[in-house]
Amino acid sequence: MTLEDYLERNAQLYPEKTAVVCGDERCTYRELHERVEARMAEYKDLRRGQIVCLRAPSNIGYLVDYFALHRRGCVAVPLEQSMPEDSFRAISAELCRHTVPEGSADILYTTGTTGRSKGTIVSHRTIIADAENLIDGQGFSHEQAFVVSGPLNHIGSLSKIWPVVLVGATLIIVDGLKDIDRFYRAFDYPSPRMATFLVPASIRILLQFSPDRMAALADKMEFMETGAAAISQSDMEMLCRLLPRTRLYNTYASTETGIISTYNFNDGHPQAGCLGRPMKHSRLFITEEGTIACQGPTLMTGYVGDPELTATVLRYSDIGNHQHPTSNTQQPTLFTSDCGIIDEEGRLHLSGRADDVINVGGFKVAPAEVEDAAMSMPGIADCICISAAHPIVGRALKLLVVMAPGEEFDKRVIARYLKTRLEPYKIPLLYEQVEKVCRTYNGKLNRKAYR
Repeated sequence: MTLEDYLERNAQLYPEKTAVVCGDERCTYRELHERVEARMAEYKDLRRGQIVCLRAPSNIGYLVDYFALHRRGCVAVPLEQSMPEDSFRAISAELCRHTVPEGSADILYTTGTTGRSKGTIVSHRTIIADAENLIDGQGFSHEQAFVVSGPLNHIGSLSKIWPVVLVGATLIIVDGLKDIDRFYRAFDYPSPRMATFLVPASIRILLQFSPDRMAALADKMEFMETGAAAISQSDMEMLCRLLPRTRLYNTYASTETGIISTYNFNDGHPQAGCLGRPMKHSRLFITEEGTIACQGPTLMTGYVGDPELTATVLRYSDIGNHQHPTSNTQQPTLFTSDCGIIDEEGRLHLSGRADDVINVGGFKVAPAEVEDAAMSMPGIADCICISAAHPIVGRALKLLVVMAPGEEFDKRVIARYLKTRLEPYKIPLLYEQVEKVCRTYNGKLNRKAYR
């Protein structure tokens, strides 16, 4: 079954159940299915397998277009709502030159934190495997009302639509966090089982400016998921205090790997970087280089129009099959640049990316470790650790810091604080106060902007 098959099933089983809420607009499963079928009829001139770009605003109309393209047998390419028209046309023209394998559903563009953005091919099979991983791993249910506030063309928020449709739950769309009141009003929806997905940058905003309102959701928020970037230890601990009865998941996922593993850190022992055990459709192992490799049906099919680049990360391997003795054939394996370890309980721990590591005087430093230590300091709202030129040592660690409102920047105070949490070679020599740190749409630190 495809995602749209489940949508049709829901229209038959739960015709009057609310499927989507967006502001004052609501749509039942029957109405949503009818709108999708009508829109599909308007796409009668599109051929099966045709690649079609569409903008991805945070509204019901976008979902109708997305589902209708799938129903027509097309490949949907969701792009940023605010993308300039020239860029939109250029991507459309480029994609017209390529074909994709049978069974392809989407082409999702990565956010390109460490290089150029790449078009990642996602199959219908992958969409269902990702959805089932989330349902099994986090407890999505038919009674759920799930709030999404991120861009619907990135896997972080888009992938939450998939399990909602599979279980026939309710999706509540909020257009970003520019209006925090609107986000919190979404939880006025009459459901005892609310849930949401927030990237760490959004969580930090809510914790800084509205901790009381977050705490008020303690008896209504069944679970919250975060991912796409590292969440700091201090933010994890604060969430646990504010939402003591809420399942708080930290998930390992990417556009290329799909949804792989998850960890409920509200277990009394929150651990930054812990991403739990692989979900039902996924396997992972650590390579000899210390990086994470993933197997299972959630993997991308490849990068559109770039088989050479695809071959650098997606290869067949029998490594890891010792964990599944019944498997005696080589498996498609996605080799990431993420560094990690698997602990004695089988849980994945992430320690940064191999291509992010900064070499300082012969010592290798994962900037995420420095950033996590800095973010635990009261008064620091955001930061990024980069490599910078130094007149004496050549290259040195530099910490760019955003101070919380009313807090004074003092590099000596920050350095003294970091000395209590880091080895000497990990303490930055250089400090600078900035108004903001460059991040991508889904909240990841945009490291390439500083290279």
